[in-house]
Amino acid sequence: MSTDGARRHDGPALPATDAEPAMCFDRATLAYGDRVVWSELSMTVPQGEFLAVLGPNGSGKTSLLRALLGLAPLAGGSLDVLGGPPHRGNPDIGYVPQHGGFDRDVPLRGRDLVALGVDGHRWGFGRLSREDRAKVDSALEDVEARPYADVPIGRLSGGEQQRLRIAQALVGNPKLLLCDEPLASLDMRYQQEITDLIGGWSREKGGTVVFVTHDVNPVLGFAHRVVFVVNGRWAAGSPDDVLTSETMSGLYDAPVEVLRVRGRIVVVGESSGAGFDIDEPHHFPEPVGAHH
Repeated sequence: MSTDGARRHDGPALPATDAEPAMCFDRATLAYGDRVVWSELSMTVPQGEFLAVLGPNGSGKTSLLRALLGLAPLAGGSLDVLGGPPHRGNPDIGYVPQHGGFDRDVPLRGRDLVALGVDGHRWGFGRLSREDRAKVDSALEDVEARPYADVPIGRLSGGEQQRLRIAQALVGNPKLLLCDEPLASLDMRYQQEITDLIGGWSREKGGTVVFVTHDVNPVLGFAHRVVFVVNGRWAAGSPDDVLTSETMSGLYDAPVEVLRVRGRIVVVGESSGAGFDIDEPHHFPEPVGAHH
């Protein structure tokens, strides 16, 4: 299923598509040795769109981000990012890594972490120019983190730390923001706050977002498109196109029921009769081949 011509029945309006696409996968294949992560992926994402990347653990979601960052060369096909081939250190790309805690006694302050987004190749705390310090303050303000900007990051909550990581990714004013499981290990309140921050930045600045997540529900109000990858198979399009019983059953090669319950998506495996997290693959046999 291609993203081109995808339908959308609700949610955010699609941005204008006259500009050059933010990214274009053309029959892209990524492999590590003999293991094919995903095969012949074709997907075009216009600038300003919000793409949710879904799939079970180990299916290649983070590898897709690595390919966009120029860290994982393709085994076949092509990939263009912001008008050119992917390369390391692209200043137009911001990156929010998976959430991980800091040691409680680490001396790094919140603003120091954000400052690494201005000049991350050297440890130059306190030596930023006036202009760069203003950028850091502005980024802290944008994510509402000024109240704890001078607190050691190890003393902050997981949600507060994640706000700082987002500020670090945005301080350089990127065109494309890559987010690798930014909601992991956060409670429901912080999950919604972080999603609103990232989705709000995309809407206000016109930036493109690639958002890896195990649960699509927090981002449904922002996602224009989704791509679901399952060990070589993939489906891409609007949430209404991809998150259907027919498409999911084809991806998993097993009966799957997709239900809408009180505005949330619930995926049910018929063999067990119970709902499950779409990030957990053990309910179904491992699929092989590629799905288009």
